[in-house]
Amino acid sequence: MISAEQLHQSRIETVAQSLREDVGDGDITARLIPDGTLATARVITRDNAVIAGQAWVNEVFRQVDKSVAVHWVVRDGDQVVPDQVLFRLEGPARSLLTGERAALNWLQTLSGVATTCADYAARVAHTGVKLLDTRKTLPGLRLAQKYAVTCGGCYNHRLGLWDAFLIKENHIAACGSIAQAIHEARRIAPGKPVEVETENLDELSQALDAGADIIMLDEFSLADMRAAVSLNAGRAKLEASGGIHSETLVPVAETGVDYISIGALTKDLRATDLSMRLD
Repeated sequence: MISAEQLHQSRIETVAQSLREDVGDGDITARLIPDGTLATARVITRDNAVIAGQAWVNEVFRQVDKSVAVHWVVRDGDQVVPDQVLFRLEGPARSLLTGERAALNWLQTLSGVATTCADYAARVAHTGVKLLDTRKTLPGLRLAQKYAVTCGGCYNHRLGLWDAFLIKENHIAACGSIAQAIHEARRIAPGKPVEVETENLDELSQALDAGADIIMLDEFSLADMRAAVSLNAGRAKLEASGGIHSETLVPVAETGVDYISIGALTKDLRATDLSMRLD
């Protein structure tokens, strides 16, 4: 789970980087405007979307110019429609224009993630399944994207390689067996969740016998998923994974698995179309 402090520190660092790459040693075009000129602006969406990224926009303008006032009309998690105003800005015209692109990049990217997640979550709302993100995030944007996932009604898998075990085929081969890999995981980091990737029902049985907390069903057929749910009988949490997309999502959810992990939630996003207009 992402802590508020982790998210805060990540936001400061990544926003600073986005401004360094965009502004460099100064916005020469903004200097066309007389210093001290004040302006107001509004940002609208051209798409239906679910909003995520309010704090990143605020951080952009805090770093560009603390005198800029950002007045939000919507909140993260809100559904919006084309031409709806999302927020208004007041402050020095130079600062509004200098911060525009970085602020909109953050909002369009994170809202794109949230919108995709909301669509996927709505498709399986009639089941008890939880949709999980993966580590297939844009480099440098891990925590921001995982935050956006929650705005869209989906859930976070592990944050990285440190907060939970995910024992895959190569780990099992190197350790000698599923049971030995789980034993070593319990010894190395007691209390950390232990998940094991399985490719068939025999491996599922081995993982259950060894006491895995979560068992990933990697590219199981629908029939084998249903058999796995019956065999499991609630002993571990079951996670379906592997090539699952919008067209195959619902049948997988209806097998009775607990989780479905989907890399597309973060890696295949379509940014929300936004526009800033000076009044």
